[in-house]
Amino acid sequence: MAYKHAVVWMDHQHATIIGFSADDHHVAKLRLNESRHSHHRSESVPWGHSPEELRFLEDVVAAIGATVEVVVAGPGTAKGAFVRHVEHKHPTLRARILAVETLDHPSDRELLAFARTEFRRIDALLGDAPPG
Repeated sequence: MAYKHAVVWMDHQHATIIGFSADDHHVAKLRLNESRHSHHRSESVPWGHSPEELRFLEDVVAAIGATVEVVVAGPGTAKGAFVRHVEHKHPTLRARILAVETLDHPSDRELLAFARTEFRRIDALLGDAPPG
């Protein structure tokens, strides 16, 4: 099922994607291949460029699917690397990312609550807030 809203929380190793509507939600969890080292030597490629990391970013894109509006969140630089990847490889998805926010390590319930609040704020700014 495609949802109107989704929130993507990610760091360099994990991603949680929650697609949701007013009365339903779906949680997808992704993890970067654990067989690689989590640190980089100076001669290694930057994050987001190894085959495993690119596959991870593409898995996040696939999990977002046809969602109409997306908020990307996370504690560090991974969210920015993801948005830059999307800008270069998936410009139509980039147009659907409405906000990029810093957010520590929430539970799924906290992440969903954050996303609902964030989309209410965005809708109010865009003039799309429901009446009442």
